[in-house]
Amino acid sequence: MSIDISDIASKDRNSVLHPFTHLKDFATGAMGDPTIVETGKGIRIQDARGNQLIDGFAGLYCVNIGYGRTEVAEAIARQAYRLAYYHSYAAHTTDQLAILSDRLVRMAPGKMSKVFYGMSGSDANETNAKLVWYYNNLRGKPTKKTIISRERGYHGCSVISGSMTGMSFYHDHMDLPLPQVVHTGAPHHYWGAEAGETETEFSARRAAELDRLIEKIGPDNVGAFIAEPVLGTGGITPPPEGYWAAAQAVLKKHDVLLIADEVITGFGRTGSMFGSLHYGIEPDLITVAKGLTSAYFPLSASIVGEKVYRVLEDGADRVGAFSHGYTYSGHPIGAAAANAVLDIVEKEDLPGNAREVGAYFQAQLKERFAQLPIVGEVRGVGLMGAIEFVADRDRKKRFDASQKVGARISKAARDRGLIARAMPHGDILGFSPPLVVTRGEVDEILSIAESAVRSVMDELAGESRAA
Repeated sequence: MSIDISDIASKDRNSVLHPFTHLKDFATGAMGDPTIVETGKGIRIQDARGNQLIDGFAGLYCVNIGYGRTEVAEAIARQAYRLAYYHSYAAHTTDQLAILSDRLVRMAPGKMSKVFYGMSGSDANETNAKLVWYYNNLRGKPTKKTIISRERGYHGCSVISGSMTGMSFYHDHMDLPLPQVVHTGAPHHYWGAEAGETETEFSARRAAELDRLIEKIGPDNVGAFIAEPVLGTGGITPPPEGYWAAAQAVLKKHDVLLIADEVITGFGRTGSMFGSLHYGIEPDLITVAKGLTSAYFPLSASIVGEKVYRVLEDGADRVGAFSHGYTYSGHPIGAAAANAVLDIVEKEDLPGNAREVGAYFQAQLKERFAQLPIVGEVRGVGLMGAIEFVADRDRKKRFDASQKVGARISKAARDRGLIARAMPHGDILGFSPPLVVTRGEVDEILSIAESAVRSVMDELAGESRAA
């Protein structure tokens, strides 16, 4: 189907409020026309002008099975023809919802019991916050409500989930964070370690800081700790050695629930089905979205541990019905899409591909970039990785923010046909390709990225000579 590109661009500019977009630059045309994405296949998308781009970020870490999987489209269509919608209030269900929920409970790490559904990772984390408060109210601990998150953690953009997100630009001018949420230090050894401190020593120090924070607030006032197994938007940063064992010991000591935000790491990205399995995490609540349907349909889930659920069920005679839900909780089309996606994930062993091709990806990242003079750190796990750029690698000196090095490298990559993300909190180029990526495609991604990095290095050298 052909479209009038100018007409669509005009309509979009005049009517769409785009997330994370400079509104004035877009409105005035200073940042150019919107990219009208039309089709996708495998790891590539194509825009309305016929330009093809490798999506080295799987949308927003989410299109794990790749674009154009007709199996999922057919599952969505079958369900829409059978029953496009019914709610899940008051014990209504569908076969796809029951099958999916049973599947997730059995698949998830830890001792899980039930699944509650939403539409995005943000609302699933809102649900998990409410579950923490509800759980503690029902067990007679009404002051145990503070939720501790981490600096540079990302947990969403809504009111509570945005508060849990540990990045100031999500808070500025939005009256966040709310006082129920406090933040502790990020587990990033490269920037956070003291001179000579090993990863294990750094992890122990971060755990001790968490312990002191809980003691300061009061253990009777802290309800939960929320964390991604691997920091995502905060820089694609795997945890340092010993971090999760040390942190979990503190949480158990103070009877603090652990919410594992697996929105990015769930369903194979680390090389394990869940990041919690990869790092020995035993969560009480799990947040999933993105890879649950590979973004073919909006769906999220809060997977509730047996310990939490038992308190909720036992309290029902006293407090009545569980008073939380959305119109689209457990949407039948979303459930059908998720089942079709998880069939592909399991049949094609996408966690295994993330582990095997991911090992090649990690090795090539280091080989191509680690010794470049503007590279401070190359890091990652499975099929997620990042290159962090610095002005002086020996002194760990950052580039001046006005130089916009990360954004320039990201643009240079895009100009060459690759979508790689300029990450916040530094000059960082992030990668998170679909889990179906091959070794050959990894080579293609990294060759383009290397060309982009070297072109900006040349620009910086020229600017330095001219200064």
